[in-house]
Order: sequence, then structure tokens, then C-alpha cells
Amino acid sequence: MIPDDAPVLMDGPVLVIGAAGVDIVGRVKGELKRDTSNPAQILSSFGGVARNVAENLSRLGEDVILLTAVGTDRVGDQMLDGLAAAGVDVGHVLRLPEQQTGSYLAVVNARGVLQYALDDMRIINAISSEFLHGKESLFEQASLVFIDTNLSKECLRTVFSLARRNNLPICGDPTATSLAMKLNPYLGRLFMITPNYIEAGMLCGRDLSPTRPEGALDAAKSLVNQGVEIAIITLAQFALCYASAETCGHVPAIETEVVDPIGAAEALTAAVIFGLMNEIPLDEAVQLGVSAAALTMSHPGSVLPDLSLQKLYDRLVN
Repeated sequence: MIPDDAPVLMDGPVLVIGAAGVDIVGRVKGELKRDTSNPAQILSSFGGVARNVAENLSRLGEDVILLTAVGTDRVGDQMLDGLAAAGVDVGHVLRLPEQQTGSYLAVVNARGVLQYALDDMRIINAISSEFLHGKESLFEQASLVFIDTNLSKECLRTVFSLARRNNLPICGDPTATSLAMKLNPYLGRLFMITPNYIEAGMLCGRDLSPTRPEGALDAAKSLVNQGVEIAIITLAQFALCYASAETCGHVPAIETEVVDPIGAAEALTAAVIFGLMNEIPLDEAVQLGVSAAALTMSHPGSVLPDLSLQKLYDRLVN
């Protein structure tokens, strides 16, 4: 039985809270060698987990409000202009003249698999509990909240408090292995969580392998038993396992040429959120998510600029 105070998806914008920055991705052409320069293809695009989710959702037709912090530098100006052109409401973004917009540097091998990554998202620390309380009216009008764990522990507590006060479901992305455990205290209050298999293993206290989907499926069920309503665990090349109280399953990856893997996880998350908000059953919504990941990986940049529901269905797993 659904409790009386359970959050429900309503009409209203998605409130997306977390990091935004510049992604620089170097794809090594041969074997990655230490202590020397490696020939590579280097791509630059706007990124950040929350920013990517916000743009993907907007391109799929959802109303989106983004809360993040960027500098008053040219990069910040260009990023916000691009988001606004994509339909994202950036009117509440915090601008900081004394700091530079965040950045993320990744090295992937010739097959497009991430090898190393560095991030400088210090600017997100400017998002404080006081700032969020000043934006409570956005929680009052929202239908759902998405967070990434670049937010401080204090801010996460505030987000969950404001969401509970306004009966809002929260979707959380663990973001990185160094940040994933920030969500551990809130598993019983999450509508959806989207860890990769390493992050899921940390949250469940077990080792998971991307080649053993049965283990990831058990972990997804374990997260549901801990109170998460929907658990989606991504595997290698964005196959996934998922579980809820009503259903569970494994969706294989869609074979695709990997041009740039950065942003695929956020595309998957956004597509699933879009599906659920539009009353698409979870079993179908996760397939749309895998489709979104495949489309994004085959494109240079963190978001497919012409993403659409039709493209998602055209790329579905057979």
C-alpha cells in the first residue's frame, strides 16, 4: 500500500541541483603510456552531472530549473546562454565573480573507456543551505528534484528537508566513487538512484562486476529493500540492471561506436525521469535510458543537441 505521504509526480518543472562546468576529454589513439605525451583526440564541451541532466530533460520537452554556481567568466556566460537556448531556466544560477567555472578533465582509451579523470568543482561549495532556503519557492512549484553529490553534506540535508516539506520525490546520482556514500543516509527517502556498479557496490557493501548482471540485479533489489523506490545500476558500456517493488530486469547495452562516453549516464537518467513523468512504465523507461546513453556516446560532447523521444524509440534495443 502506498503511504499517504508518499511523493507523487505532478505537473511542474523539474528542479535540478548540482554541478556545471566544462568537460575536456582526451581519447588516446594507441596504448596509454605514462611519463610521456600520448597522441589523442581532445574534445571540449559543457558538462557537469546536473547541467547535463537539465539539458537532456529540456531537450526532451520537460520544464527544467537549474540551480548551480558558475563564474562570471566567459565560459560561464557561454554555458548559461547555451542552456537558455535549449529551454532550461537559468535565472536562479549563482554567479561568482571571484571564482572560475568548474571543469572536468578525462582520459579515455582508444575504445572510449574512461581511464583517469580530474575535476575541479570547488565553486559548487558556494551553494549553501541558506541559498537553498532562499529558493524554497522553487521547491513549492516543482514536480521532482534531481541532485548530484557534488553538493555538500549540509546542502544535501537541506534539499531532503525542503523536498519532504513539499512532498517532492528526489532522484539522486552518486556521481563518483569518492562522493557516493553521501547518499547512504538518504536511501530510504530516494525516489530513484542511478549508481554505476562500483558506486552501487559501495552502497550495498559488496563487490560487483560489470560482466555479472545477476550480481547487479541483486544489488538493485537490495537498494529497494533499503527504501529506494527505483534503483538503476549501470554496467559496462551502459547496460543496466534495475529494480522496484513491482518489477526488475536487465537491459543489455546497445552496440554503438563510442565517440565520447562522458555524459551518457546523465542522458540515461534524464530519459528515465522523462519516461516516468510521462507515465511510461519503468520497464520501457529504462530501455529509453539505454537508448539515450547509446545516442550520447556516439556523439562528440556531453549532450546530443537534437535529442528527441522519436530518436530514443528509433534506437531502442531490439
